[in-house]
Amino acid sequence: MKKDLEKKLYDLALKKSEYDMIIQKIGREPNDLELGLFGSLWSEHCGYQHSKPLLKKFKFTNENILVDAGSQNAGAVDIGNGLAAVFKIESHNHPSAVEPVQGAATGVGGIVRDILAMGARPVALMNSLRFGDMSLKNDIHIFNGVISGISEYGNCIGIPNVGGEIVFDESYNNNPLVNAFCLGIVKQNEIVEAKVGEVGNVLILAGSRTGKDGIHGASGLASQTLEEESTSKSTVQVGDPFIEKLLIEACLEVVNEKGFVGLQDLGAAGLTSSTVEAADRSGKGIILNLDSVKLRDNTMSPYEIMLSESQERMLIVCKPGSQESIIKIFEKWDIEAYKIGEVISEPNINIYYKNELVANIPISPLVDCPTYTLKPQKAQSKINKPKFNMDFQNLTEHIFDFVTSNNLSSRNTVFQRYDHQVQNNTVITPGHSSAGIRIKETGDTLLLSTDGNSRYCSFDPYLGTLITVAESCRNISTLGGTPLAITNCLNFGNPENPEIYYQLDKATTALSEASEFFNAPVISGNVSLYNETNTGSIKPTPIISTLGINKNKNKIIKSNFTNGNDLVYLLGSKDLNLDEETLLGSEYENHFYNSISGIPSLDLNKEKELHQLNINLIEQNLINSANDCSDGGLLVSLIEQCLLGDKGFRFTYEIDKSCLIPSLFGEVNSRIIVSIDKSNENSLITELKSSNVPYLKIGEVNNNPELYINDNLVLDLLLLKQKWLKKLGQISN
Repeated sequence: MKKDLEKKLYDLALKKSEYDMIIQKIGREPNDLELGLFGSLWSEHCGYQHSKPLLKKFKFTNENILVDAGSQNAGAVDIGNGLAAVFKIESHNHPSAVEPVQGAATGVGGIVRDILAMGARPVALMNSLRFGDMSLKNDIHIFNGVISGISEYGNCIGIPNVGGEIVFDESYNNNPLVNAFCLGIVKQNEIVEAKVGEVGNVLILAGSRTGKDGIHGASGLASQTLEEESTSKSTVQVGDPFIEKLLIEACLEVVNEKGFVGLQDLGAAGLTSSTVEAADRSGKGIILNLDSVKLRDNTMSPYEIMLSESQERMLIVCKPGSQESIIKIFEKWDIEAYKIGEVISEPNINIYYKNELVANIPISPLVDCPTYTLKPQKAQSKINKPKFNMDFQNLTEHIFDFVTSNNLSSRNTVFQRYDHQVQNNTVITPGHSSAGIRIKETGDTLLLSTDGNSRYCSFDPYLGTLITVAESCRNISTLGGTPLAITNCLNFGNPENPEIYYQLDKATTALSEASEFFNAPVISGNVSLYNETNTGSIKPTPIISTLGINKNKNKIIKSNFTNGNDLVYLLGSKDLNLDEETLLGSEYENHFYNSISGIPSLDLNKEKELHQLNINLIEQNLINSANDCSDGGLLVSLIEQCLLGDKGFRFTYEIDKSCLIPSLFGEVNSRIIVSIDKSNENSLITELKSSNVPYLKIGEVNNNPELYINDNLVLDLLLLKQKWLKKLGQISN
């Protein structure tokens, strides 16, 4: 193979066998531009080469789902009163590793345009973030940059960022995960499709000018491991949130204009993917005139114009004769818009530049990406269970160290940088079991959660993913919501490694089964593979974001303790005296022993019964607060409830001294902590006895700034809160 061809295929992440396949499909050798189109559309990021066969497992749907999963830019679910919630989560991992600020910022901008492309107004953002060792200079740089990029971009476009999660682990050294979620609302009869429609329809490009940023972003950065020689800041897009804000308003006006046909954002692979995929959905072809595309750099070649991933651009399709009125709307919003092509009957993409036909390829082979399946191979590992220390000279100091660790400390210093009140619909702010957005038209509350547990998934990707889905749905039900649907981001290493493929195979199986069990179909998502550096792969990290709805307009439940003298019950447990097995795989083992030697079991039926019980208690106005019990165990959850509500807590349940460590820090699935008025105790017990869910009265809320465990162990919550609040702020400084 010639050196220049070898270099081209490397840049495009194409195999020589795939190049031969392209020649076979089109009957000739492609020119450089045509090869670039194939490279982008056949990339892992756009074509899902290794994951598409596995994603076919997500077959479950129900009557609430309004758009077939994967058929459009995002999923849509019925939320009543003729409205639909449109939502999706996507990754921008590799760009954020190379250029953290712009990588994260454009991740936010891209997911917003996915929602906008459905005709929905974006109403909420969340994110799921993973960072490496915060003692390393570059990982601190990545952390600072990602948070800056998210906050600066999100705050400027006027969409509330209502929460998310942040996890630190050495497997993410130099390879952060930046998964951005967006929720939008649209009338069901106004959902927009990304299609070109009939022959003669006009293609309009609107938004920022096209530049050289982001070229090979989809085929290069997002489809290869992060090796030093393949990373370049030129492959990272640069965002402008002020143009995005104007683009949002202009597009929402245009979709109601007479003659409007379809809308598609320009994300990965830019003009290439947006035009080809929209044409394929309508079974048509397109003619593009690249001389019409307004450029930032007039030296750009057709190759660069087609593969550019410049941000804040949308493709609009309209009927002939409607382009003038549509362009005028964009001009009113100070957005450039102009015709770049039209729809033809022959299912080809014909690209012209300087009055010459520079590319002519059938649409079918471009979207018919080759897929690969491997024989999964489970990694062989020797499990060495640590010998846990159960007797401490200074247990208070031990607890303070744990609770104020990077993974358990308050995220408040990060959340404070996000505007979570803009649009004035946020009813549950960041830091609770789930976020809450009010639907103005109905008064109902949409609950949003995002969860991932790479610790569990690294030990057992199947059970770990089941637990992750269960926790995400539990976070919705904890605050009174019924899960409606799921979006996911599957973050894994190199899928060409049979052991990584095994992780992906098991995780997708578990996600498919769990989503059906909880009646929450997977309606959208993203796969991010090749998350590896020269030091190794990330831990398998399936991120699950769940949307739920709470129609109880009378009372919004939150996670924090609210009233002194409230009684506290633990739902899902009948004994606090746990054994050492509950510490295996816990955040406690991870933090103090740097090992993961097991994970807790999960009974899905018991989990669902717990969800329904908690929802029933909220509907009957019997509880004042609820918090799911997960990472860090019971004590961490109680401390969160105290510190969020500026309250104290006293255990009335006597924990056996020999079981104190696992009882406080052990992780057991399917547990929710609730607080109630004393006057509601008899009614609560009646409800609890009528269910199959075990329960336990564990203590009382008080107004003293302390957490009493026993006479020898009383935590000063004022001192603890100072350290708990400051930890991440010290990193960001």
